[in-house]
Amino acid sequence: MSFLKSIFSVKEQSINSYSDFWNWFEQNEKKFHKVLKDQGNINKVFFDRLAPKLNELKDGFWFLAGMYDDNTAELILTADGVIKNIAFVEELVQSAPKMNNWKITALKQPSDLNQYGIEMDGYKFDESQMSFYSTDHKQMPDEIDITITHKDFSEENRAVMTNGIYLALDNSLGELNSVTTIDNVNIINPKDATSELIPLEKLKDFLTWREKEFVEKYKGFRHNTENDNYSGLEATLKNGLPLVAAINTDLLNWDSKASHPWIAVMEIKYDGKNNNGMPDDSTYQLLNEIEDKIMAELKDSDGYLNIGRQTADSVREIYFACVEFRKPSKVLHEIKKEYINKIEQDFDIYKDKYWQSFNRFNPN
Repeated sequence: MSFLKSIFSVKEQSINSYSDFWNWFEQNEKKFHKVLKDQGNINKVFFDRLAPKLNELKDGFWFLAGMYDDNTAELILTADGVIKNIAFVEELVQSAPKMNNWKITALKQPSDLNQYGIEMDGYKFDESQMSFYSTDHKQMPDEIDITITHKDFSEENRAVMTNGIYLALDNSLGELNSVTTIDNVNIINPKDATSELIPLEKLKDFLTWREKEFVEKYKGFRHNTENDNYSGLEATLKNGLPLVAAINTDLLNWDSKASHPWIAVMEIKYDGKNNNGMPDDSTYQLLNEIEDKIMAELKDSDGYLNIGRQTADSVREIYFACVEFRKPSKVLHEIKKEYINKIEQDFDIYKDKYWQSFNRFNPN
């Protein structure tokens, strides 16, 4: 009886680090390789075991797997296009051990759309069906605004067309380029085009050229916020609760915003129902402590600018404009973990070259 008990009470090691994950993976890689190669019950043997282990490590890991060639299995770890998770996918793959018969890949890589065509709801998404052109904006010269045309597009099928075209861009450009090099995507039928159509196969080269031009233009741009002016703003929400904000007005009027195109927002929720949606004294101190910790890690001299904060309706939002997105992802994730048992937090990172999301704070 004691022998049987010891068998059924065995638990797999919990996953608390990248090395824990890869140790577990190495213990099972032969079974995973065999089920992929033999086209067996891949979900049960591999995917249903892999997903919980990745979730133990951190949420936001996604994956694809298959045979790279006759003998090599490939595991592609992906952020599924979510900017704030890209750095962790890259770190996890960089920490992977060398394994015979395995190729571990970070993020979905570019592929030939014509060779690996996408079909969805009866529509094909390849270079024969799609073209593009770029729209220039005088007030936002660095904005990369791309219009994609599809021969079968109509307002009635916009939803499926949008999904298919974004998936096609993901596959054609690769996941990283797809989510970092294009600022805006419009989708139309070719008959509604307002500029000359360019074959979709040239989009990658066009984006590479624009990105190189952008990097060279803003390389090394920094802003010292030490002597900047801040404004206190007050407003009333539609529900009647007050809104209070402290915003760096010198930054809002800066003429080189595009040099810091990534916006990081830390959202902290607290209980303000008995205080008109505002934090009480102890909560206020905790909110300021968290903000101070973020500012200690994300410094203006390194390319991370604290735009300000907004407090209203039991939520504080803290805003940073950043030269890149990887370090803010890691810093905000660590701070979220540090305070997880004290207060509810989450964060997001998105691209906004001209800080249009802060127009509401600018009276001009």
